[in-house]
Amino acid sequence: MDSPTKFWMVEGAPTPVAPFSHATEQDGWVFVTGQMPTFPEDDGAPLPEGVVAQTKRVMDNLILVLKGTGLGLEHVLSVRIYLTEFKRDYAAMNETYSAYFPPGRLPARTCIGVTGLARDALVEIDFVARRPAQT
Repeated sequence: MDSPTKFWMVEGAPTPVAPFSHATEQDGWVFVTGQMPTFPEDDGAPLPEGVVAQTKRVMDNLILVLKGTGLGLEHVLSVRIYLTEFKRDYAAMNETYSAYFPPGRLPARTCIGVTGLARDALVEIDFVARRPAQT
């Protein structure tokens, strides 16, 4: 039997830049909305400079949302990354992103070049995670 869908709004996570939940959950699958490099404590602050700083801020925001759902990076199975300057920023983003995961434990991933992102961000990342089965 399917469990009811949970719509997560995580206290302390960044203010959404559009009408969405921070995450939704169905049957242990947690879909984390793409996060921007905004600051949770000040949504109006300028975005960090450069793709390295923005990737760190996005990953830290994703960790805040995961933590608010009771999960961590070890539960992430799939990642989508969007870059506005793909050729220029791909290598630097990869180096920054991969440092968040232990060696040999990288999720499946897609990285896409796009023409624009909200708030004129350079990078946006979303996650699909899976809650461990209750035993």
